[in-house]
Amino acid sequence: GIYKKFHEGYGELLVQMNVEDTRFGVAEYVSSKHNLDTIELKWGQGAKCIGGEIKVTTLKRAVELKKRGYVVSPDPTLKENQISFEKGAIKEFERHSRLGFVTKEAFLEEVDRLRGLGFKRVTLKTGAYSALELAMALRYGAEAKLDLLTIDGAPGGTGMSPWPMMNEWGIPTFYLQALTYNYCQKLKSRGMRVPDIAMAGGFSSEDGVFKSLAMGSPYVKAVCMGRGLMIPGMVGKNIAQWIDEDNLPKSVSQYGNEVSEIFVAYAELQEKYGEDMKDIPLGAVGIYTYCQKFKVGLQQLMAGSRNFRLSTISRSDLMALTEEASKISGIPYVMDAYGDEANKILEE
Repeated sequence: GIYKKFHEGYGELLVQMNVEDTRFGVAEYVSSKHNLDTIELKWGQGAKCIGGEIKVTTLKRAVELKKRGYVVSPDPTLKENQISFEKGAIKEFERHSRLGFVTKEAFLEEVDRLRGLGFKRVTLKTGAYSALELAMALRYGAEAKLDLLTIDGAPGGTGMSPWPMMNEWGIPTFYLQALTYNYCQKLKSRGMRVPDIAMAGGFSSEDGVFKSLAMGSPYVKAVCMGRGLMIPGMVGKNIAQWIDEDNLPKSVSQYGNEVSEIFVAYAELQEKYGEDMKDIPLGAVGIYTYCQKFKVGLQQLMAGSRNFRLSTISRSDLMALTEEASKISGIPYVMDAYGDEANKILEE
């Protein structure tokens, strides 16, 4: 496909598994069919057990899913719901997955099983649960020698689950990351190897990414972004459609009517790929352009704080603007930060 054609060795497409996927043999299929090196397990809110994101528009399919063990709402096997669907009162059904329950033994066994299938790297994504589940993810992940643990704070999400349960659920990212750092310190003090950690949960700008890398140093190695990267992709896709229809809105046409005028990075990509540009979707060009903007913004923050590689960004690069934020995070309050060093200079 397009991804493999333009892949230059950086990163990988991951398949993510929840309870149903594990039972349906997704790992075996992915391993034999696509030869992927990495697979991701998923716990919690992010595993989409409850959201009903999968919409089912036929009664036959809804009944089939119910027979497979999924929770389908409303129940497609009830006669009254079938009548309502036929009359058009019920337009679609929602597929929900069974809830997963985590035990240490089962988790370690599953990681071993996946490695036995040939996966070189196993990662875990966990939602914005309480301190208990965070401790489980870190402790079990350390024991399983996970390659990456992604911790997803609230809010965030792509907006595909606009339910109160998804919007009001879980620990906000800042609090969750503060707990994560404390727990990592505890594991390290016991001589345990902490997995590489990625933070997620509502990130969309380079300043937020810088703060997260600094606050979680040396454990947080990356920040995951979903919606922030999807938006420029969707915008690029829409622009392609509007150009085809000769219907560019003024908000876009003010920058130009040609693709090379609208996308700042288009000429750079054209220079690199030449004739192959025709095979690169404008959604991808949108994401690339956004990433270039993001890169420069992050480089500016790093230059300002005298960090010339990501690995040197540390907690000493941060100050807390409120005493409450300082208490939660352990980052010095702005009126105290660098106070000792400042006083030494004054008292020389």
